[in-house]
Amino acid sequence: MDNKELHSYIAEHQDNICGIAAMKNGEMAYSDYWHGFKPSDTVHVMSVTKSVVSLLIGIAIDQGLISDVRQHVLDFFPEYNIKRGEKTIQQVTLEHLLTMTAPYKYRSEPWTKVCSSDDWTKAALDLLGGKAGLTGSFKYSTLGIHILTGILAKVSGMKTVDFANRFLFGPLGISPFHQFEAESAQEHKAFTISKEPKKNIWFTDPLGVGAAGFGLCLSAGDMAKIGQLCLNKGVCNGTSVVSSEWIAKSTKPRIKCDEHFANMQYGYLWWTPDPDRSAYAALGNSGNVIYINPQNNTVISVSATFKPSIYDRVPFIQEFIEPMLNQ
Repeated sequence: MDNKELHSYIAEHQDNICGIAAMKNGEMAYSDYWHGFKPSDTVHVMSVTKSVVSLLIGIAIDQGLISDVRQHVLDFFPEYNIKRGEKTIQQVTLEHLLTMTAPYKYRSEPWTKVCSSDDWTKAALDLLGGKAGLTGSFKYSTLGIHILTGILAKVSGMKTVDFANRFLFGPLGISPFHQFEAESAQEHKAFTISKEPKKNIWFTDPLGVGAAGFGLCLSAGDMAKIGQLCLNKGVCNGTSVVSSEWIAKSTKPRIKCDEHFANMQYGYLWWTPDPDRSAYAALGNSGNVIYINPQNNTVISVSATFKPSIYDRVPFIQEFIEPMLNQ
């Protein structure tokens, strides 16, 4: 399949894809765009945000702002008023948040309660813990891990976008980001489901703390730069942006998920889609992907507009894009 045939195939069979950028051996090997999107246009990449936050946590550890992932969450919030009888929250560490094994006191994520609060970090802390204790069970959480960006704000004294611009996006040659706060539930929903191109923005809470589980808007090209940083073990243009140790730790499979998550494995906010391959990925709703395969020295990123229940994007990459790069 040549580039023209692939363009037509994607338009017909993967109709919400708006950009693909693929790198091989450190060079851009393929890029294409759909639906009027330009290379500089961004989309809300949903949970790909989580993997970017993992990189920022690694940078904070490299800088000594955080000692290590075994630090207890409440070490960073000595002012937090623990509810009477709540003991589990005192045992929760950063590693529990990063591996999605933190316990929460809810059955389904309380979006309205958290996103209508003045301080999402405190609201997320109020959800943490419970009588069951630390079970080690995988419990995927988008709101609960807001605590991670709350910690970044605490230890750095910086807004999330400022920390990311200075220590991650800037060194990668990615244009600066700006924070975006929705003033109503309707604006929040519009941000999530809009199919229009966006700017370099990161959805934040009222305190300017970037949402850790969603909310980052990236282009396919910028996602490829992030993926290439990981493939290069944290180095960009000869400069270490994040330590190779953190790249190795955060992308190492640690949790085996069930069929609800396609039996994938999970590291520190990174997925391992296929146990038979060395590839790992940042995965977001609507099929937004940063796919990194060290074995083939490739990075493939896909940006996509809102469309729920897209579960075939990694197989699509492996079937159509990877073979084309390996010809």
